[in-house]
Amino acid sequence: MSYDRYVAICKPLHYGTLLGSRACVHMAAAAWATGFLNALLHTANTFSLPLCKGNALDQFFCEIPQILKLSCSGTYFREAGLLVVSVCLGFGCFVFIVVSYVQILRAVLRIPSEQGRHKAFSTCLPHLAVVSLFVSTGMFAYLKPPSISSPSMDLVVSVLYSVVPPAVNPLIYSMRNQELKDALSKLIY
Repeated sequence: MSYDRYVAICKPLHYGTLLGSRACVHMAAAAWATGFLNALLHTANTFSLPLCKGNALDQFFCEIPQILKLSCSGTYFREAGLLVVSVCLGFGCFVFIVVSYVQILRAVLRIPSEQGRHKAFSTCLPHLAVVSLFVSTGMFAYLKPPSISSPSMDLVVSVLYSVVPPAVNPLIYSMRNQELKDALSKLIY
């Protein structure tokens, strides 16, 4: 999405050639392949973990850090290594998004008209809002110190990063629709 916004704002005349169906298929395939490989590695390693602290989790899904708490073997470090690889992959995506938006910000600030800058920002802000919500809650879930961890807080945080961004995503993107804005303002006032 950040690349789409980058091309639309920074290289609008080349949009059709840079983001044709072939480029979209390649980007989607790369994202799916990376996600599948990451999930496959974690799943294979998780099934090799011996669980000595029972098999009940206080979560609504089997999250890797929660499963690692039940493990009692040396394979814990192997899974921790896989988590580091996952964080590096995620950080690479995050850097790509940040670099894209820095380029977009530079291009938007050069737009002479206020209306043009507003229109450009309004196309980017929904994506940034969803990505920021997902990244901030995900980072808190995985990087918070164990001293502030509790089963209820872990549950709330996992809901925040796994359920809230996908649920809020359509709402944020639809806020550009004037009819929805009008209906929401009538509901509030």
